Amino acid sequence: MDYLWAFLIGGAFCAVGQLLIDLTAMTPARILVTYVVSGVFLGAVGVYEPLAEFAGAGATVPLTGFGYNLARGVKEAVQSDGLVGALTGGLQACAGGIAAAVLFGLAAAVVFGRGDKTAKMFG
Repeated sequence: MDYLWAFLIGGAFCAVGQLLIDLTAMTPARILVTYVVSGVFLGAVGVYEPLAEFAGAGATVPLTGFGYNLARGVKEAVQSDGLVGALTGGLQACAGGIAAAVLFGLAAAVVFGRGDKTAKMFG
């Protein structure tokens, strides 16, 4: 049952993103920022933690989960380290995900080459 809920909640996040792409003039970059900021906001008001416990990876893997994790890291670091935690907590909490994104991006660039692919296709 946990897999079903993770799939449904994660799928709902994806469906909302697709609707934003199809029905609004928002660019993918703005949607990305909206999702991250939404995760921070929902975590701050206490809504996202119960959702993450209920849906598991369906709520923690999408971009909203990244925003929630950033906010949670900052909150914990501020409580333990004071004001310096506001600058370091988010990076400490998300270091694994950030490092994985950089490494996978590097691997993709090495395997597939770098540069603007659309200019080569349509140019």
